[in-house]
Amino acid sequence: MQTEIKNEWIYEQSPNEVWAYLTQADLMALWLMPNNFVPTLGQEFQFITKPIPSLDLDGIFHCEILELVPFQKLVYTWKGGSGDGIFSLDTVVEWSLEKHGKGTKLLLKQWGFKETNLAIFNAMTNGWNQNVLKMMNHLNEKK
Repeated sequence: MQTEIKNEWIYEQSPNEVWAYLTQADLMALWLMPNNFVPTLGQEFQFITKPIPSLDLDGIFHCEILELVPFQKLVYTWKGGSGDGIFSLDTVVEWSLEKHGKGTKLLLKQWGFKETNLAIFNAMTNGWNQNVLKMMNHLNEKK
């Protein structure tokens, strides 16, 4: 089983503009989920969505910022479960931004999936693509 999601997207916007959508709670909510994100190393935060009983997820993803390099890199944990305090999903999400011509190359890696996470892995692989395209649409609307 594959245990890592990897993807990349190219944006016409600068790394600073893309970074805002990765680190400002109100902008993150536009393309991902409501959250209480604060861009501070070691900060714990949550993403909140509807419960997904078929995936044994209560809809609250518990995260902690592990690495923060402004306009270049953001790494945080991504944990979820049924709400009983036991995390059936315990992964790490890494966003990297690189200059690409006048725009930005955005890279995503999420790793740590276990065999028991196969359904979640498949859902998140598709979900990241759909959500990042939402971010791209919001960025393009700002032009």
